[in-house]
Amino acid sequence: MAQPAYVQGTLDTLLSADGTVDPAALSLADTTFVVLDLETTGGAADGGGITEIGAVKVRAGQELGVFATLVNPGERLPPFITVLTGITEAMLAPAPPIEAVLPSLLEFLRGSVLVAHNAPYDVGFLKAACARHGYTWPQPRVLDTAAVARRALTRDEVPNRKLGTLAQFFRAAVQPTHRALDDARATVDVLHGLIERLGSFRVHTLGDAIEFAKAVTPTQRRQRHLADGLPHAPGVYVFRAADDRALYVGTSKDIATRVRSYFTASEKRARISEMLGAATRVEAVECAHSLEAEVRELRLIAAHAPPYNRRSKYPERVVWLKLTAEAYPRLSVVRALADDGAAYLGPFSSRRTAELAAAGVYDAVPLRQCSHKLSVRTPTPACALAELGRCPAPCEHKITPEAYEETAALPFRTALDGDPSQVVEALMTRIDELSDKRRYEEAAVLRSRLIALLRATVRMQKLTALTRLSEIVAARRDTVGGWEISVVRHGRLAAAATSPPREHPRPTLDAVRLTAETVLPGRGPVPAASAEETERILAWLERPDTRLVETSGDWVSPVRGAARFTSLLTRAEAAASGKDSAVRSSVTDRSDDARSLRL
Repeated sequence: MAQPAYVQGTLDTLLSADGTVDPAALSLADTTFVVLDLETTGGAADGGGITEIGAVKVRAGQELGVFATLVNPGERLPPFITVLTGITEAMLAPAPPIEAVLPSLLEFLRGSVLVAHNAPYDVGFLKAACARHGYTWPQPRVLDTAAVARRALTRDEVPNRKLGTLAQFFRAAVQPTHRALDDARATVDVLHGLIERLGSFRVHTLGDAIEFAKAVTPTQRRQRHLADGLPHAPGVYVFRAADDRALYVGTSKDIATRVRSYFTASEKRARISEMLGAATRVEAVECAHSLEAEVRELRLIAAHAPPYNRRSKYPERVVWLKLTAEAYPRLSVVRALADDGAAYLGPFSSRRTAELAAAGVYDAVPLRQCSHKLSVRTPTPACALAELGRCPAPCEHKITPEAYEETAALPFRTALDGDPSQVVEALMTRIDELSDKRRYEEAAVLRSRLIALLRATVRMQKLTALTRLSEIVAARRDTVGGWEISVVRHGRLAAAATSPPREHPRPTLDAVRLTAETVLPGRGPVPAASAEETERILAWLERPDTRLVETSGDWVSPVRGAARFTSLLTRAEAAASGKDSAVRSSVTDRSDDARSLRL
């Protein structure tokens, strides 16, 4: 039976749920180690094959106990193993099987750190044996002396990291003999020699030793002190350069644990490694709860544009799809809202996405696509789209402004704050026609336009429903019995607090409302914050365990609004992200979706 790959414990495993450091991991001198070695038949780790186990329990250089036994592997012993170890089948015949040895061995390991030379090999055999015979592997912390030696010793000191070579280098009292107990005792002396060497690398705790054994870069090791003294609390952390510039901003439920992870082997991003080299300190901003931390992170990124953050750096770089206010309206991509009586859809994160949504509108309703300003008195020559029947030719006055408004502009206006079904069904009908004709590529193009348009419409209606309210006060239980309280005004987080456990939250709520930020209403679905901030707030408010305490008005969405097409949007997005074969089948099945939506 295949066993999961061996994974050495990380520094995070040294922390309890409340973020405090495990006392057993504070100092290598105070840590109890069980140094173990196995002899095997040389086969794969399939649950058997162990012929001998030797283990020595030590702490602070003192031997606390010894565990040693031969094990009957239940299979023939290869002759070369007998030559190598001196163990014969006659010696193994009366020995207990591994299932009889495991309970005593697991008890011997309890509460200790497992040490082995080339630990993945030994741990793999023990885990496989536990799995085969129904024992739970206790997941002890593991320290590999071979891995530590590769990092602590140079080639000039030792030509290789074999146990025999290291035992000679550290003048071990017992030299390895390919017998389990002798090799375990040799590994004990190697471990003690390595611990002395680790002091020169400023490695004094078990967690530091485990991380040191991994592929941690010199920069990570040198800068590890930046994580010292940070709080175990939710909030935002800022890596700063020598000139106090913000290099990187992040958020976490536990600032200290998250920042410490940047200095472990699990952090492999090249840009983060470069950032760590330039950082001189880490600034922590404690927050009342996770929502405030997320919002403050977005605001700090927007304010400082840290060079090593990739997302959320420029929230002002959004665009809108504008339906102009003129006799024959047209669509235009603009960068800002204006109080000009026009209708707006957005915000979009890029011009390309806005143009994709506009193309979907053009496929659904006969809006003109030219950029000219048309006169209701003087006609102008029509373009090729009019000859193709794709435009009602308002430029030649072939349609009145009233008829143009009703057939072309009104469906788009209605879709913005009401029912987008006319636009959606028109696109769905066109997709059905193309799929019936097996023009799957063209149908897929229309689907991408539908996704862009429907996603923007659903998003804007949800944002508008929240931002029109002058205030919402909401709360949810935290993990220790208190309440996380948020005051939201016009879609912006105005205040946050956490009430103490076993106390009524009303005094905290009243106090935080008095000190909450004053937020003025504005134009558009996100008048007082970035769209990303309001969406984070929405996600928090829509959690099942969040309670609405007070609202200044009704938090409602249109009865037949865009939200009723959420399932269609989800299916379309899933199909768009699939393989070509899946795309074709999903497109051809869309007619059933369209019919169900019309019902």
